[in-house]
Amino acid sequence: MPEPPPARVLICDDQELMRVGLRMVVDSQPDLTVVGEAADGVAAIEKATALRPDVMLLDVRMPRLHGVAVAEHVCTTLPGIHVLMITTFDLDEYAFAALRAGAAGFLVKDAPAAEMLVAIRGVLRGDAMVSPSFTRRLLDRFVTGTAPAPPDPRLDVLTEREREVLGLLAEGLTNAEIAGRLFLGETTVKTHVGRILAKLDLRDRVGAVVFAYRTGLARAS
Repeated sequence: MPEPPPARVLICDDQELMRVGLRMVVDSQPDLTVVGEAADGVAAIEKATALRPDVMLLDVRMPRLHGVAVAEHVCTTLPGIHVLMITTFDLDEYAFAALRAGAAGFLVKDAPAAEMLVAIRGVLRGDAMVSPSFTRRLLDRFVTGTAPAPPDPRLDVLTEREREVLGLLAEGLTNAEIAGRLFLGETTVKTHVGRILAKLDLRDRVGAVVFAYRTGLARAS
């Protein structure tokens, strides 16, 4: 059986050295290939539209058009592209905004190459690359301190098992970790996550985490 073609990656960063470094990391892998680069936000959208990469590595702070605006445009008009934000600091307020716009996760610029590759492959699988520590900061910013929301009728459409899975998602667990916790197969967990997102009309796991806390299904410790 022939090997699948490598996943196509578009690198968007205004720093040439950063682009060169990312290209070296990505092109060193047989299952990944860089198909283009962009040095500003306008070019990033143009390249994304023309090349239709599988993954877009997008700097949060871009000239001409801000990375958040680029993420919003790509996530809305080119939903087949997984946007992975690149930030200097993991507390960057713009990174939060990009995640809310639909980005699948974020990379800190000084992350080790191995961590970058894990993040890229994660979003290709459809996972949101959000660590438990980042999840807590996300909740602190968008959930903690807000008035409790009234019961959301969408919770009623979830089965008991789906509620369990959603609660563990809210803890920042991966599919494999959820599978271990509930004694389920990882494929089964992935199916449950897909059904949860579809039933709740949510884009990704980040939205599911915020939903779980806003509706009181999960509570910040």
